[in-house]
Amino acid sequence: MRFSWATFRVSNLENSIRFYSEVLGLKPMVRLGTDEHRVVMFGEDGATKLELVWEAGPIPEGVGKGVSVGFIPDDLDAFVQGLQDKGIPVVGPIAPDDTIRFFFISDPDGYSVQLVEQK
Repeated sequence: MRFSWATFRVSNLENSIRFYSEVLGLKPMVRLGTDEHRVVMFGEDGATKLELVWEAGPIPEGVGKGVSVGFIPDDLDAFVQGLQDKGIPVVGPIAPDDTIRFFFISDPDGYSVQLVEQK
């Protein structure tokens, strides 16, 4: 079995698309939906994907609480500096041991995004 995608329910699809495209550099590969339900899928063929789902009506309380998704930038320090230059709040670095360190940012709905470097 292989992990295929994670789904985030979002309150404003365009704000979330902008965040994942402009801040993280991900490319939307699929867009579909109706006036009541829209989906945008980020990722590459054969790779794990991130699915954003917008549905008419409020997001149920607690959705996304405790959820985190991780990405590995090519150059973690440069990437984090670019975020800070844009005024995006960054938490970290956190280094539980000598083999890994990471930073956290939040998406527009408060989902936690980890930026990680493994040695």
